[in-house]
Amino acid sequence: MPDARKATVRLRSRHDGQEVNQEMTAQVFARGQALYVMYEEPEADLQGRKTKTTVKIGANSLKMIRHGAVESEQSFQEGQRLPGFYRSPYTSFNLSTDTRSLKMDLNGMTGEISWAYDLYVYEECTGHFTISFFIQEDNQS
Repeated sequence: MPDARKATVRLRSRHDGQEVNQEMTAQVFARGQALYVMYEEPEADLQGRKTKTTVKIGANSLKMIRHGAVESEQSFQEGQRLPGFYRSPYTSFNLSTDTRSLKMDLNGMTGEISWAYDLYVYEECTGHFTISFFIQEDNQS
């Protein structure tokens, strides 16, 4: 990642009245027309393995790819229902996301992305999610 910059990311997820907040150190870089954010999730599985997440930000779409303790892929585009998957040592299933809204306010490698979606597992809606993803480039990098 030749042009990667250090950044701090904050992820706020709301689902069924519960809110989860995470803050992580990340690497941010542009490749082609997309911005990529890579970070390690703070939680480890029972064997101590962590999950590395890559967020690919396009002009009007977003993709989250997770590798490690958990393997998953979710894609988001406003007004679209897109396929994905989830795999862990304990379960595996196909899923899809029906994105109700996707807003991006980015200035270079800093900004906020927020989206709301319905998660479907085996064609059944299993939850409604609202996510806010803040990226703050570290000016010292």
